Amino acid sequence: MEARLFERLRKARQRARESSAVRALRETCRTLLGERGEANSVKFAARLIEQYRALGSEARAELFDILAGEFAPDPAQVLERARRYAESASAETLHPLLEVTEPPRQELMRRINRAPEGTATLLAMRSELLRELKRKPELAAVDADFRHLLASWFNPGFLALVRVDWGSPARLLEQIIRHEAVHAIRDWTDLRRRLEPDRRCFAFLHPALPEDLLIFVEVALTDAMADSIEPLLADGPSGVPPERARCAVFYSISNCQPGLRGVSLGNFLIKQVCERLKGEFPRLNQFCTLSPMPGFAAWLRSGAPLEAGGLRRRATERIESARKALQSAFGELREPPALAALQGADKALREALLTLGAAYLLRAGERDAATDPVARFHLNNGARIERLNFLANGSARGLRESWGLMVNYVYDLARIERYHQSFVHGRVEAAREVVNQL
Repeated sequence: MEARLFERLRKARQRARESSAVRALRETCRTLLGERGEANSVKFAARLIEQYRALGSEARAELFDILAGEFAPDPAQVLERARRYAESASAETLHPLLEVTEPPRQELMRRINRAPEGTATLLAMRSELLRELKRKPELAAVDADFRHLLASWFNPGFLALVRVDWGSPARLLEQIIRHEAVHAIRDWTDLRRRLEPDRRCFAFLHPALPEDLLIFVEVALTDAMADSIEPLLADGPSGVPPERARCAVFYSISNCQPGLRGVSLGNFLIKQVCERLKGEFPRLNQFCTLSPMPGFAAWLRSGAPLEAGGLRRRATERIESARKALQSAFGELREPPALAALQGADKALREALLTLGAAYLLRAGERDAATDPVARFHLNNGARIERLNFLANGSARGLRESWGLMVNYVYDLARIERYHQSFVHGRVEAAREVVNQL
């Protein structure tokens, strides 16, 4: 009993300390917003950062509630100034309206950003906010303010495109290993292979975070569009000197900053890398990806409708026939088959799987469909679905997520904007070979 009493007292003291720390942080926020001098502003911003870092997770969550409530726009002021603007629309009535519609917490974030380590702290804050948002949807307005400001501060015009190679600082190399999200890097030898002359790794850096990668992409220089991931990750040189390569294959793109979720960087990174590689290797005439289809197996398992959207009517019958063929061979599709079963599949089964893969990808333009996030990223980025590849990834993850299927997207530099506009209007650009699978 004494032990339980002691534990209750300890927790009560801890809650009291955290409550006191949150009150102190709230006061620092108010002081920081009230400061007019830049020097004092930086001083209080630094104090706020120190106080925030000392808080526990529950106290930090309480801070987000304070930002949502006490640092939101005043509804009465917004209504009054909106009424004045509605009565007389002019610069004299618009500016006061804009002043009160911007949440005070946005200016608070700007002032935090001025302090040393302010940018890194705001990224960490948003990362925690995103976790908190899952159980508190009412914090969405606070997140919208973070995203709005971060999208401005991390505009690609402010970023530096760098090539990461074996001679790069160890801190950057370690981040490549830690953040690789598509094809795990086994060890330093594996990393070194990915940075050999016939491979490239490019990343974005921000001036405020010169030692922290934001996002990076890995590229293989090859003689043709890759149809399997294994040769790209294999030990030893590919046998194609970079200067003789005809194709650049983007096979992995990874975000390093959770706090930048929703801030578009990957599309600009790929396009800039295409231009840079084209300048370095004039013989390159094709830029493509070898991409996963991470939602395909879940889509099959769910039994979701397999209609082919706006495609020709007979496609629906062919899609259903393909599904029945897979069910006959592998059961109810709740689990992907073993690697050996796929390796032994006959031509009809392979075609059935490719048909279902095509149906899945070609639905990416449907707004209400549970479509593949990788497909939406590349298609919205102006790429075209070029080819589906059977058993292109036989790893445990590849089988679990997509039954081994991978897809090539092509970036045709002369048509990127046109393809992007097509996707925005609900049309998926795809090669005839893919469409004909249906």
